[in-house]
Amino acid sequence: MTTIRLRRPRMAWLRTGQLGFLTRSPRATAGLVIILVMLLMAIFAPLLTPYDPKAGIFDPWLRPSLTHPLGTTALGEDIFSQLLYGARLTLLIGLMSGAIATAIGTTLGLAAAYFGGRVDEAINTLANVFLVLPGLPLLIVASAFLRGAGVWPIILVISLTGWAWGTRVLRSQALALRNRDFVHAAVASGEGPGRIIFREMLPNLAGIIAANFFSTALYAVLSEAALSFIGIGDVGQTTWGTMLFWAQGKQALLNNAWWWVAAPGLSIALLGTAFALVNFGIDEISNPRVGRAGKATKVLRKKGTAPVAEAPQTGQPLLSIRHLNAGYLTPRGPVRAVRDVSLDVKPGEFLGLAGESGCGKSTLAFAATRLLDAPGVVFSGEARLDGKDLLAMSPEELRRVRWKDYSLVFQASMNILNPVIKIREQVYDAMQAHGVQDKKKLDARARELFRLVGIRESYLDAFPHQLSGGMKQRVVIAIALALEPKLVVMDEPTTALDVVVQRQILQEIDEVRRRLGISVIFITHDLSLLVEMSDRIAIMYAGEVVEEAPADEIYRNPKHPYTRRLMSAFPPLSGERERREGIPGRPPSLAQDIPYCPFYERCPSRMPGLCDMKKPASVEVEGGHRVACFLHSMAVKEEESRAPLASD
Repeated sequence: MTTIRLRRPRMAWLRTGQLGFLTRSPRATAGLVIILVMLLMAIFAPLLTPYDPKAGIFDPWLRPSLTHPLGTTALGEDIFSQLLYGARLTLLIGLMSGAIATAIGTTLGLAAAYFGGRVDEAINTLANVFLVLPGLPLLIVASAFLRGAGVWPIILVISLTGWAWGTRVLRSQALALRNRDFVHAAVASGEGPGRIIFREMLPNLAGIIAANFFSTALYAVLSEAALSFIGIGDVGQTTWGTMLFWAQGKQALLNNAWWWVAAPGLSIALLGTAFALVNFGIDEISNPRVGRAGKATKVLRKKGTAPVAEAPQTGQPLLSIRHLNAGYLTPRGPVRAVRDVSLDVKPGEFLGLAGESGCGKSTLAFAATRLLDAPGVVFSGEARLDGKDLLAMSPEELRRVRWKDYSLVFQASMNILNPVIKIREQVYDAMQAHGVQDKKKLDARARELFRLVGIRESYLDAFPHQLSGGMKQRVVIAIALALEPKLVVMDEPTTALDVVVQRQILQEIDEVRRRLGISVIFITHDLSLLVEMSDRIAIMYAGEVVEEAPADEIYRNPKHPYTRRLMSAFPPLSGERERREGIPGRPPSLAQDIPYCPFYERCPSRMPGLCDMKKPASVEVEGGHRVACFLHSMAVKEEESRAPLASD
């Protein structure tokens, strides 16, 4: 048996820490390099040019040369010197105005969202007033009163006229956060408003705050350039804006001195591009799904895998997973959430995946079916559906297979229904994507599906909000069954429903499965539910399948200590009342190698010197009953290979 050991990539320290996004995002790197170059130009201007930017000691209208890289102005001033020194005030105005306006907008936006009521009303009214007032005319009027007063009044004016938009955006996002469960939990635990706002809410808004800062900084640079260009700003200062003012006033273009206009204009455009690139980069790091939505799961295994097999013969598994290693690429290194898992699903079989939260159940199912969202990846292994390796398919091949050969019902999947589109159109969607366009066929199939899952056909013309939670869950299951796939993966589809509706839906799922011959992978942490519904159960722990057997065998004779502890956590419906206990301790970190039994630290039957030194192999101890435990077999799992992790 060959698995893969992940090795921390070289220079991994560059990907960690507060500035780790420098190396993790090419966009952020490019933007920060541009900004850094401009800052160095501004700081070291006296070393980069020997000329005073205001000294008109040269001949006018000189063309670019080695002595004057950007030529001279109509007054004999060196344009390159003006560009370097002008970067100082331009960057100061942009960065300071952006920081002040963002601080104001963030404080007011979070305060309005958190406190609500009169505070929200007052802040919202004030923001609306500033948004209604025309921005540029307001700047012109305010700057006219402060004309010639220097740079700081301009920064103040731009900051006080540029905060309102960011406040509105941040308030709307913070309002959604304010109603999240983790904020309610913080309030209930007695945390103060300041801690909740800055510790709980602020980190979740990092991308929006960064976007607000960079957009306001660019707005400040452009505003200063506009004010200077029309002569309202302090034209006695040297900025990129005043360079444009003097170039226009001295008719540079008419004198064929286009470089006088191009140098500050392109610099402002380049600075705006740098701000945008850094903002995109921060968005990529704060939200790994940005830019990756809709893409298939990244597969990092080596190319040149075995050729695709033909369709399985009778008695062969429908889905065959072999030595699958999958997980997540994080700034601190890879996390292996699935470790060398081999598993089969037979045609028409109901396979249950059980285990504690975080044991790798969903990651296994999603990785095998190429539905693992970024930053999730498949490191190695195979997943063959009907003989076709899903991990070797192109995006177009996957598009043709999904929903037709296999489909998925997500956890709390009732939330995936679009609230503004009728149920009928959403049921049609998957069928239309696979070539069914005839309206009569679509309508007949939709009605058949609704009868199949126990919903009145009249609800096809309803909107999602008109259906109960159980009905919406049935709609999602109907969509998953629309093309009669061979395999349906269900990730805790009934978790948010009451027990009565859960039982109804599960019975309907089982009835549909038997009628259509569909295979089902049912993921849950409720082992008692699987014992009743499943044909076979696989128990996962720390990314590994530690026991696999028919459901009745798991119930009557669980062999792995972890399975026994899970079974004993559920009270029986009859007999004397007994005290039930949980499993002490916690699973090991999946970011590290585990060359021993993963359950060792929590196992009541552990054998020091063996269980903490070697990893047990999964062995069939009875017909169809496999277990990875030294209590039942002394077989040791083969040493993992030392193959390095492919680069991201």
